[in-house]
Amino acid sequence: MTFYQELQLNQAGSKLMIQEAVGRRAKAWHLLVYLVKILLTMVFCVAFVTLYGWVFGAENNIVGVVVLLCLMVFRQADLGMRRGQSLLALGLVFLVLAFGPRLANLAELGGELAVHGLSLLVILVLGCHNVGMGNHLTLVLGYLLLYGYDVEAAAFPSRLAALAVGCGLTLLVYARNHRADPYWEGIPAVLRAWSLGEARSRWQLKAAFGVATALVLAHGLGFPRPMWMGIAAMSVLLPSRQAIPGRVKGRIWGNLAGGAGFCLLYCRLPGSLLPYLGIFGGIGVGLSATYGWQAVFNSLGAMSIMVGTLGLPGVVLFRVGNNALGALYAWAVDRLAGPAWRVLRRAASRMRCRNAAHRGITAGGVVFVCGGDPFRFWRGMAGPG
Repeated sequence: MTFYQELQLNQAGSKLMIQEAVGRRAKAWHLLVYLVKILLTMVFCVAFVTLYGWVFGAENNIVGVVVLLCLMVFRQADLGMRRGQSLLALGLVFLVLAFGPRLANLAELGGELAVHGLSLLVILVLGCHNVGMGNHLTLVLGYLLLYGYDVEAAAFPSRLAALAVGCGLTLLVYARNHRADPYWEGIPAVLRAWSLGEARSRWQLKAAFGVATALVLAHGLGFPRPMWMGIAAMSVLLPSRQAIPGRVKGRIWGNLAGGAGFCLLYCRLPGSLLPYLGIFGGIGVGLSATYGWQAVFNSLGAMSIMVGTLGLPGVVLFRVGNNALGALYAWAVDRLAGPAWRVLRRAASRMRCRNAAHRGITAGGVVFVCGGDPFRFWRGMAGPG
């Protein structure tokens, strides 16, 4: 593998190359390539976001971050649909990103919950049909960042323009890199397959509910940066339930350690170096081998942005508090989702059986089945007699 080809590997691939290298020289070489890749990525990211802010205004730097995430992820990740339908789905997701966060910020708590829930469910259904790709970590994060960094009405047209350009760039990259995708399904098939009898659909609904209610809970309690609690909930509510306890622990201790580290650096470093804590955090995330350490370095960047607004005690308190509460809340949502689904399933099954008995099971050529998935039924011709 050439130097350039190794630079094209994703983070997991680069770390695997380092782990499987035989001999110190080979391991050192692959580590050097990985460090060069992190450095080049950081330079490109800073340049891209800076350019985006220069073109669309500083208030749209965050749009540059969201678009950059999409470009980097969808070079390789797919949506589990054929290419044309995937491009349409991405376009619809960007439409939600354009208007969902804005509407949620304008609404009262009840309306905000409805907007969050519907927007996140649309994003998860259209963008996360292939759950193995982990696209929710990009698309839902993008929604939360745009919600957390909303703009005034006068600046909203420039935000729409920034997102439109970002959508176009993402579609170009996706179309170029996914010509040979083997999928045949489209959006109609994805929607037909959506059923609460399917584990994927239940996860999508649970994640949308958990993140939406976490945002509204933080907002209702008057916490600064409700976005932080939503991001914590998103990171915990994974498709694989076995990984959730580890995520909760990593999120909590990572932010506790990050808060302690930020206090130390803030008090010791010269003021001229503090703006670079975010870059240092980004490099640390790239080098981190575990989720807990990623949370440590992510917290450094987040707190460096908000310390000027909240002050040192406030930024540490609310960063750690929002993340701990968000992680624990998401864990509770996951634990309660299974029993809630079983209760709903039994209640819907009993209701359907009563309706069937009342109408006559074979009347009108409709066959009702008691038990099983209460959200599916099939129609058939009644047999003779």
